[in-house]
Amino acid sequence: MGDIKGFLKIKRQNGEYRPVCERVKDYRNVCLPREDGCSQEQASRCMDCGTPFCHWACPIANYIPEWNDLVFGGHWEEAARLLFATNSLPEVTGRVCPALCEFSCVLGINDDAVTIRENELAIAEYAFREGLIKPLPPLARSGKRVAVIGSGPAGLSCADQLNKAGHTVTVFERDSKIGGILRFGIPDFKLEKDILDRRIKIWEEEGIEFRPGVNIGVDKDIKKLSKEFDALCLACGCRKPRDLAVEGRELSGIYFAMDYLTQVNRVASGDKIPADEIINAKGKKVLVIGGGDTGSDCVGTACRQQAACVTQIELLPQPSEYRTEDLPWPKYPLVLKTSSSHQEGVERRWSVLTKKFIGESGRVKKLSCAKANLGKEVPGTDFEIEADMVILALGFFAPERKGPIEGLNLELDNRGNVKCGEDFMTSRAGVFSCGDMRRGQSLVVWAIAEGRSAARAIDEYLKCV
Repeated sequence: MGDIKGFLKIKRQNGEYRPVCERVKDYRNVCLPREDGCSQEQASRCMDCGTPFCHWACPIANYIPEWNDLVFGGHWEEAARLLFATNSLPEVTGRVCPALCEFSCVLGINDDAVTIRENELAIAEYAFREGLIKPLPPLARSGKRVAVIGSGPAGLSCADQLNKAGHTVTVFERDSKIGGILRFGIPDFKLEKDILDRRIKIWEEEGIEFRPGVNIGVDKDIKKLSKEFDALCLACGCRKPRDLAVEGRELSGIYFAMDYLTQVNRVASGDKIPADEIINAKGKKVLVIGGGDTGSDCVGTACRQQAACVTQIELLPQPSEYRTEDLPWPKYPLVLKTSSSHQEGVERRWSVLTKKFIGESGRVKKLSCAKANLGKEVPGTDFEIEADMVILALGFFAPERKGPIEGLNLELDNRGNVKCGEDFMTSRAGVFSCGDMRRGQSLVVWAIAEGRSAARAIDEYLKCV
């Protein structure tokens, strides 16, 4: 390392946000860019430990100590080369990843962990700013054609790697634009869409064909598609939302989180939504059910729509602010997370069980709740929460059956996901799957890892057919 005592001299400096009073008025990124000098200082805190558990915790096995050392030494181009060697979308993970690596940082045992995610983002943005990221089409083509269905992080990463290997890749997407959950599921204040467009343009110049607005299984027969290509990769995500089957669920004013976020992203991109379909929190008492990242995104979106008030409830008890003994280092701990959205105005309540929705004239007006212990109702603790707009952010439980799954009659596992072997191949020869569709609902960084691993398996398959 350039400075073996860097972690003793420099304290962790977290990323800074724009003022709340300013950022809630728009959908631009809430984070302020960090100067290169600050990133170099923060990178000096990396300890060059003998066993880098950050590398072990990262699903894509980033060369974290190596590029931290290079950044500290000012060797940004070499750091970028290492970063992009393992990650197809570091400019995205540097913004939205929960940084599993930081919770396994050796320095984090008795001090604040290295700002790995911010350092990753600094490298990626430096590379784009300095023109280091240029289209590099493969020198030769294999003559093999691969169709990737779905353009979320798994599908894009898979397509990128297959294209680099020389195969001709076409990405099909049923939505009007490429990006999947990155474009329509994550709010602009966390991931502005020009970041995606910048990368997609490079991939197009490298030879990947993108075909948005094509719903495979509806607009185009999946069996015919499988005959046109040498291999298929299904990366359609895990899109069936978990519902809340309680009395009053049929009342209007209750929405799934992804329907809400998707519409807001479409409006932000200029799409026109019929007036009777608009979901708007302005002036409403908004209740978000679900305490995860998606629920947090709904909180931030409702604040920007000028909700009268926002409450977020969670069935589980409030997590500890610190790592507990049952999840020791280097495991990922279930600790309390306070996002930028939570800072913008929300009441958070834990151990709350929703018993029923109460409405007037067919519209939700309040919730009947009770305190919960280990997910079960505590007798005699009933109370109500007023809400004229409810957002269900309870996650997803399975991929949609209609489309490629039914069209190819694919075998599913006991959780309802597409069943694959270790080689990512489904029950149908030449058809592969990756990401949430195969793994179940997970993180963007895991989707990227899945896509890259599936690409390697498909490449090996194509060499033998």
